[in-house]
Amino acid sequence: MSSTTVTRGNSHETFYIAPSITPAIVSASLTTIQSFALPGLQATDLVQIIGYSGNQTAGIVVAEADCLAANVLTVQFGNTSTSAATPASGTYNLQVVRLEGPAPVTAV
Repeated sequence: MSSTTVTRGNSHETFYIAPSITPAIVSASLTTIQSFALPGLQATDLVQIIGYSGNQTAGIVVAEADCLAANVLTVQFGNTSTSAATPASGTYNLQVVRLEGPAPVTAV
């Protein structure tokens, strides 16, 4: 893709991927951060989980997704139930925004 002359951290590209992941158990009423190998992700990518293909485990929510290191997806799962639960394994749909440069600090 071509580059712009604006140096404000504009989105270079947005794409969607659907990796299959197998999360581990999450204790009752807690959140946990879990890491999954995902070749091609860059540490500067902005990642959002936009859906799961199937039924999620009762009480489990996806709180956050990040790429803090190259080729590694980190997902924070929350468990709102009163007993331990395992997030559903399977295909998670991700939106990845790859920035052209550093993200801006302000919008002004």
